Amino acid sequence: MEEMDVVIVGGGVAGLGTSLALHRKGIKSVVLERAERVRSEGAALGVHPNGWRALEELGVADKLRRSNSVPLHRFRSVFYENGKRHETVGPAAYGAVNCLKRNELVKALAEALPEGTIRFGYGLVSANIDETSSFPILRFKDGRSIRAKVVIGCDGSNSVIADFLRMNPTRAFGSRAVRGFTSYPDGHGFQPEVVTMKMENVLCGRLPVTDRLVFWFTYFPHYSQQESEISRDREAIAELTKGSTKDLPEEWREMVKNCDVSSLYMSSIRYRPPWEILVGKFRRGTVTVAGDAMHLMGPFLGQGGCAALEDAVVLGRCLGKKLGQGHVFPPRKGMVEEAIDEYVRERRKRVFALSTQVYLTGKLVGASSGVAKVMLLVLLMVLFYDQIRHTRYDCGKL
Repeated sequence: MEEMDVVIVGGGVAGLGTSLALHRKGIKSVVLERAERVRSEGAALGVHPNGWRALEELGVADKLRRSNSVPLHRFRSVFYENGKRHETVGPAAYGAVNCLKRNELVKALAEALPEGTIRFGYGLVSANIDETSSFPILRFKDGRSIRAKVVIGCDGSNSVIADFLRMNPTRAFGSRAVRGFTSYPDGHGFQPEVVTMKMENVLCGRLPVTDRLVFWFTYFPHYSQQESEISRDREAIAELTKGSTKDLPEEWREMVKNCDVSSLYMSSIRYRPPWEILVGKFRRGTVTVAGDAMHLMGPFLGQGGCAALEDAVVLGRCLGKKLGQGHVFPPRKGMVEEAIDEYVRERRKRVFALSTQVYLTGKLVGASSGVAKVMLLVLLMVLFYDQIRHTRYDCGKL
């Protein structure tokens, strides 16, 4: 059985960001990823000011800012009700939002890590406590086993590490989203803004990435069994999306029609209820979680990736105080547990507020009852009167 000090399960944004945060604090870690290469599902993500602050602490912000992504300062919402067009306009964030290709972000994080940090082909099956050492043992599909001093689960919505922590399974909103890119060789001419358009049971969004590339999504509050079965057939996803947007304005129909089919990604929208985040246990021994494994939320605020980057910085800071430069490794087990508890305390309040706002927004988007819509709107106005306040959050120094 192989033995390691700090193991991070999952090589997505949370896993790579956490490893980089630890590296910058002088703590060596190993990232075990089930795929054969760095994952980049989801096409793109919005990076809000709070996400940029985290990226600055991780040392990759300047590199990513050179990607020519368009700063988006305005949010415009267009919706049709009883045949009438309504529009609201406001700031997208306290500062600008940038839409980045997910593979550019994970590539920047991966390239900043020491060579050999990421190991591929590690499909985790289970995690257990070694009765002799009281440290966790990880078992993988190919029969390999690893005993680690510290384990950080960044393994997404179906997290094996979350199961080990006895967290409840994530829940489904009962909806799906399609995401993709459309290229405009001569320029798209769209304003630098985040735009959403809602008509009946379809919600679409558009974010310019560069002057020639647009990221878009289509959200289906209700979907059939047939639709759920085509999630891996990109041609079928394209046809489904064309059909669902046939009544939208021409520029939206053309955007979907001319998309890069190979970029299409369809997924079920799942979440971890905010009340579980408020009272859940996120540590067992020297094991914890970060990113979606901890606080999976819907895409309605575009904060999933930013929150994962915040996790990385906070966890790196907390562990760095106990295990960083100048400390002997492995430390006393209690020191690791104290560091993780500090991380959990700091993150719980933040992700509870985010998850609550996302949960209420998601319920509002999918609500069919007029009474339910009014109640949800009132709750959002009372609890989140400043609906972009979350973009001003500062996770602090690493």
